[in-house]
Amino acid sequence: MSAELDRFFASLPEVARGRLPTTPAGLIAFRFVSEDGPSTWFVTLDGGRVRVDRHGHDPDCVVETRPDTFERLVAGADHTLAMLFRGVVSVEGDLPLFLVFRRLLPIRADSAGSVAAEPTAEILPGGGHDGIGLHDTTGIFYGNMFMISNRNGDVETEPVTPLGLFFLDTRFLSTWRLSLDGEKLTELSIEDVCSFESRFALVPGQPTYYVQATTSILRHRSVGETFEEAVTLINYAAEPVRYAVRLDVGADFAEVQEIRDGLRRAREVSTTIDDSSLRLHYRRRTLHRETVVSASEPARVDERGFTFTVSVDSHSTWTVRLRVLTLVRDLSRRDLRERLRSSTHRSRAEAGREIDQIAAAVPELRAEHGPLSEAYRRSVLDLAALYHQGLNYRDRLPATGLPWSMTLLGRESLVSSLQVLPFLPHRAVSTLRILALSQGARIDPFRGEQPGRIVQESRYGESAAFADTPDAADYSAADTTPLFVILLDEYERWTGDAELVRRYEFEARAAIAWLDEYADPVGDGYVWSTRRQRPGGLVNESWRNSVESICFRDGRLATFPQAICELQGYAYDARLRAARMARLFWNDPAYADRLERAAAALRDRFNRDFWLPERGYYALALQSDGQRVDALASNVGHLLWSGIVEPEHAERLAGHLLGPALFSGWGVRTLASTEGQYNPLGHHTGAIWPADNSLIVWGLRRYGFRQEAARIARALLEAGQHFQGALPAYFAGYDRATTRVPVPHHATDSPYAPSAGAPLLLLRALLGLEPREDHLVIDAGVPEDMGHIELLDIRGRWGYIDALGRGRPFRDQPRA
Repeated sequence: MSAELDRFFASLPEVARGRLPTTPAGLIAFRFVSEDGPSTWFVTLDGGRVRVDRHGHDPDCVVETRPDTFERLVAGADHTLAMLFRGVVSVEGDLPLFLVFRRLLPIRADSAGSVAAEPTAEILPGGGHDGIGLHDTTGIFYGNMFMISNRNGDVETEPVTPLGLFFLDTRFLSTWRLSLDGEKLTELSIEDVCSFESRFALVPGQPTYYVQATTSILRHRSVGETFEEAVTLINYAAEPVRYAVRLDVGADFAEVQEIRDGLRRAREVSTTIDDSSLRLHYRRRTLHRETVVSASEPARVDERGFTFTVSVDSHSTWTVRLRVLTLVRDLSRRDLRERLRSSTHRSRAEAGREIDQIAAAVPELRAEHGPLSEAYRRSVLDLAALYHQGLNYRDRLPATGLPWSMTLLGRESLVSSLQVLPFLPHRAVSTLRILALSQGARIDPFRGEQPGRIVQESRYGESAAFADTPDAADYSAADTTPLFVILLDEYERWTGDAELVRRYEFEARAAIAWLDEYADPVGDGYVWSTRRQRPGGLVNESWRNSVESICFRDGRLATFPQAICELQGYAYDARLRAARMARLFWNDPAYADRLERAAAALRDRFNRDFWLPERGYYALALQSDGQRVDALASNVGHLLWSGIVEPEHAERLAGHLLGPALFSGWGVRTLASTEGQYNPLGHHTGAIWPADNSLIVWGLRRYGFRQEAARIARALLEAGQHFQGALPAYFAGYDRATTRVPVPHHATDSPYAPSAGAPLLLLRALLGLEPREDHLVIDAGVPEDMGHIELLDIRGRWGYIDALGRGRPFRDQPRA
């Protein structure tokens, strides 16, 4: 044991003062293994205090590693999650205790290239996606595992094609191709049984052969802890038939981010055949990924798959059951999931029942408007399924979307939790818990981590493990931190759960401190977005994070840093909400007064510096030289939601949001069609994001614009009909009069939690639902052609209540 580590542990009781929340609490055993023998330190976390001992028993969490590895962590050269994913540290038991322990590490860190001595694979241009859009595919998902295939169930992919079996952000199957006597199969039908199960009815050959086909093939697949598929042949011929059934199998172990960004990493994959199973391996030093494929029937197994030679009697069947294991091993060959005693496993039947129970517990909707009813049903089911176990923090974690975002994304989890509070309040609890646990504690430029900052992204892939990218814990978002405070307050306003607000007082105060101390590098009182370099290119730190999205009307790009307008609105709202919580629950009226003064000063300053009187809207951003970035974008709608807009400016903003430059007829574009960077296919420069639109609708209702809010809500619900009620992350911003139908984007997440949450927030806005102390205000604004809307058994601090909205012609209403 090194003297450096002895000093570190001995200093912890003093270091801990003011740096720890009161929960969680428990005993951590740190076991260090070296050539000199084992050594153990016991650290007790209890109510924000620390006790250190050399002896203990029954620890809640056991951390095992080498002394030199832990010294790197203490020195700031590595990150806890990257070490765990890389297999150089083992954590058994209650992982959240180890995450809280991070707050005791020295504040200065730089984990860039934390394993620089490791060999890195060459990143090559992948040439972009090969033309297969996700709307041409079919997929199932369960937690962090998902399978996306062509419509006949096959996976035939190049490295940048978004098809395959994925787990923990890694593609474990890149080839899964079934053929019969050398012929490809053609689908007759696809049945989506539920989010994690589907069935295919197929015939061999081309569609023109249907009438002659005497053989049918059924594929019944599901994902859970494993991927399983049953393939059944049915012979309708008058005589027995001999078949050669071939299953081609391959794995490239590509990361989902590489595929999304059109990149390609050269990997050496080895194959072994073991007891009639096919094993595909990828290793990088301590990291070992393995795909194991087995079959229930005898087969000839080669390095590229399985061949089954079978005879099927007339009007008889033959079935083979295929099973795929996805293993993430460390040097001891233990699977990552085996090292976490807190991990809980659910069978697919249990998961199905859980989804059904969640869906049954939401308020009952009775609506004459078909698109609303369809969107409500689909959204609830998708949101009930969009969770993942991750490394298990006892509760399941919110997942964001299929296929690019089946992991924790801070902004998207916060927004979707806000959208669905009246319907699925537990999503907010899960979101707040994991974001509180992973809140920034160090100053690490590589990850954008700063004390109090809320994480944006946490992934499990190879790049995260070896710090090729900061994805194990990436804090490069300027909006997640104020949104955390906003969600905590809004949750209490709906539920009356004061205990949760008290539990996260430490984290909420730290978030406000981040706004005060770190968010303003320019020193003028605004929240600034800096430039971040990612493998896919430069990004900013707002929800519209592509670098071209923050632009001038003439198409010029803004320079960095950027004070993006909605960030200021979020900061204003967060301070007011924190003031409310401080006064009502934290017994700190002086702190509340200070926050309210800061919010008022920000609002005055913002309306002075950002308002463009000659244009009638707020600047999209400020540059550090004070120049106003004057493009017209949907961001101004978020300002209405935050309440930072002066009432005399609101009507002009509403006019722009519903004007032809921003409103396409299907929704509000991210960038107006009059701007130099506008492109209806640009995902941040003209596309329509349902989540963005739902916040705009909420903001319009806040300022009294019922008719305008209803017009956007109706358009978006009508667009959803063309996506079977499941709005994608975004779709193209073409004029409705031009395309007649909403144009899907090439490859975007669907389901996507903030888009699934959008119809629920639209419903809240249409009914005018707003919690006021122990009452629910209902102030419906339903357009006449949407008919009656009833929402029954709305849960909240008031118990249960029903809401009714009758479709009526709009009349002029007083504005807020």
